[in-house]
Amino acid sequence: MIRPELREALSRHREPIAAGAVVLAGLWIASLGGPVFLGLGGLTALAGAALMMPALRRLRFTGGAAPGLIELDEGRVGYFGPEGGGFVDLADLVEIRVVDIGPRRFWRLRQSDGQALLVPMLAEGAERLYDALASLPGADPAALAAALHAAPQGATLSPPLWRRPSTIRTRPFTEP
Repeated sequence: MIRPELREALSRHREPIAAGAVVLAGLWIASLGGPVFLGLGGLTALAGAALMMPALRRLRFTGGAAPGLIELDEGRVGYFGPEGGGFVDLADLVEIRVVDIGPRRFWRLRQSDGQALLVPMLAEGAERLYDALASLPGADPAALAAALHAAPQGATLSPPLWRRPSTIRTRPFTEP
């Protein structure tokens, strides 16, 4: 009954649609009148607006235009592609960069042992990667989203978007 293209678009936008429905429900409750309904409706609308921001950011990461599949399982990012792939544990991740190779863009996820995994930004399951990367200590979700929409620069490696904060503290050398 619903065309496949429309079904796919609705499925892809389901989180922002649901958050918008919560906002509308809150506004409707607030319009019923009285201080109780006004307060309850206002809180509901604010909750919907708070849900809208991360939903819209995740929507930017929705992929499917590049080959391969991104999987996230218990703190481990996996990429399965036709020409390569691998796994990175989020606990071992020390740096995130963007790599442009021709017209395609990749996330470069480097581990503490020096190995790096290149993950296409538009691979299927990329929206799951956003939540994982945004949850890293000191990560800037806005910078991650901005990197996604920047134009490819040919064969370039960006400055780090995120680095794990150092836990080693050094003291200045003092002579005895």
